[in-house]
Amino acid sequence: MARIDSGESLALARPVEAGLRLDLFAAGLGRRIGSLLPLIVLVLGWEALSRSGAVSTFLLPPSSAVLQRVWDDALSGDLTINLGMTLYRALTGFAIAGIGGVALGILMTRNKFIGWFFDPIVSVGFPMPKIAFLPIFMLWLGLYDVSKISMATFNAIFPVIVATIAAAEGIDRQLLWSARSLGASERQLLREIILPAALPQIMTGLQVALPVSMIVTIVTEMLMGGQGLGGAMIAASRFADSPGVFAGIVEIAIAGLCLVKGIALLRRRLLIWHQEAQAPTTV
Repeated sequence: MARIDSGESLALARPVEAGLRLDLFAAGLGRRIGSLLPLIVLVLGWEALSRSGAVSTFLLPPSSAVLQRVWDDALSGDLTINLGMTLYRALTGFAIAGIGGVALGILMTRNKFIGWFFDPIVSVGFPMPKIAFLPIFMLWLGLYDVSKISMATFNAIFPVIVATIAAAEGIDRQLLWSARSLGASERQLLREIILPAALPQIMTGLQVALPVSMIVTIVTEMLMGGQGLGGAMIAASRFADSPGVFAGIVEIAIAGLCLVKGIALLRRRLLIWHQEAQAPTTV
């Protein structure tokens, strides 16, 4: 009789569990649609304003024409080539800035001489508009990918360095003293205490550096020409191709949104152990 009761309870629990999953899926879908609603309203308002005749369609082409141009670029392969070149430059510069910035930031907090040498350089370089160095990079490295990647790296590395320094210096000193008293080596200290404790703030610096790398890459492509989303936009503007210019803006916006969402997802994966990833509770 107990077996029959347990079987009936399991049979009753399955529809309840399936219904709960369906409700959670519907709630998540509703949130996603709600987050897209402002963009939908913006596109529809853009279309209505352009069609109304209040502004010239040359100055503001309809959103439908711009989206059609994006689709045509995708079918022709131009979008794939230009997007691939831009992402290659931006992500390569970001990767170099991320690795180099974290390493230099840690070294500046662990070595007094390195900290003394680089601290004034970082203090001066972080707030200044580093895009002003573009003519120098063009003069030194030429109109090649290496100069565009170098500009992206140069601009993106400073937020990573500053975030790493702040994170490493904010670690509880008692943790370090306790680890040393237990016989931990400097390598173990770095691997098991400093990097895990500093990782949340380092990820914040990386989240700032990634859009910076993308922005600088687009700007350098606009100024230096060649393949890429920025270069395609400038080429379209030279031929008075208004839909092409606005299509470039849409393509850059979508690529930037995907990058930002991607690094936010990476942050949640890497910090799944951290308190910011824990569900709120009242217990």
